[in-house]
Amino acid sequence: MKITRITVWQLDLPLHKPYWLSGGRLKFERLDSTILRIDTDESIHGWGEGCPWGVTYLPAFGRGIRAGLEELCPLLIGQDPRAIDRLNRLMDVALPGHPYIKAAIDIALWDILGHAAGMAVCNLIGGREPDPVPIASSVSTGTPEEMLAEVERFRGLGYRVHSCKIGANVGLDIARVRHLNAHQRPGEVLFYDVNRAWLPREAITVMNAVAEVQSWFEQPCETLEEIAQVRRATRHPICVDEALHTINDLSRIQREGIAEVVNIKINRVGGLTKARRMRDFCLAHGITMMIMDSGGTVLSDTAIAHMAQSIPAPSCLAVWSCQDMIRVDPAPSQGARNVDGCFTAPILPGIGVEPDLDVLGEPVCVYA
Repeated sequence: MKITRITVWQLDLPLHKPYWLSGGRLKFERLDSTILRIDTDESIHGWGEGCPWGVTYLPAFGRGIRAGLEELCPLLIGQDPRAIDRLNRLMDVALPGHPYIKAAIDIALWDILGHAAGMAVCNLIGGREPDPVPIASSVSTGTPEEMLAEVERFRGLGYRVHSCKIGANVGLDIARVRHLNAHQRPGEVLFYDVNRAWLPREAITVMNAVAEVQSWFEQPCETLEEIAQVRRATRHPICVDEALHTINDLSRIQREGIAEVVNIKINRVGGLTKARRMRDFCLAHGITMMIMDSGGTVLSDTAIAHMAQSIPAPSCLAVWSCQDMIRVDPAPSQGARNVDGCFTAPILPGIGVEPDLDVLGEPVCVYA
């Protein structure tokens, strides 16, 4: 089997409502997604997606993905798409770093392998665990009352896990945590995502002020060094998200005891192949995981559902559903969908999503 063509589309994804990152310091109203299809000489094709959360969240942006594909796609023509590890090494030699550019390609390669083997991707990457995976809501920064109202909205959609964005100022953050915690329902999980907004002093102050809250805090500060300082001075479990890019970062987090939880974002780490390596490291060292992506449609959501459903409970806490936040659906009634606040990976071969070409429109580039 050989790769014969790679087709690339750009898709605007307007959000249902404006979204403020932790502390309200960054506002988002639309996403820029890149969707690609890899075709082969055996009439099997695979789909992948890369969608950064805007241009200010991480060192990644939509146009950057498409520029990187100009470098990588010609090298893949004529290659066997089933040799996924070898193609990842080829991409890393041809374009060092930039994992977010490679994620869509890697996902499409797994989709092809799944179709060729007649197996769902979750079965290929480790085996399907029986239980659906809880979806974590993403509660935009606001007043304590506004945030609780948003939690209530997600409760109406079946969600029982809520990622609450804080990080504005010490006093307001303490009020947010206490207000939300006071209204937490039995069996419900609320955790607090700072998205790097705090200085160590602020993180230590807030976390120690709400020591009675049984929850965890995600990415309280910018760097692993700062989070390690917070770890030494606080008692809550800590999750590392934006500071986790490579398995070397993960090894350091484990070696230095920086965090008990990590958020493995498929787009940020370079695709399912590298996320799978991180998954295995976490399982070997007792690190709890969340599996998410940085944005995208049901295609990205379904890729993370496959990865998450290869992880035994309770090692996987939650996934995230970007599709519930956007106005565009390129594959209606397909893929992983919210059912009572959970995702289940499709049983179809591959990823299990075939986007509608009419929704995608004209491709922006074709490599053959």
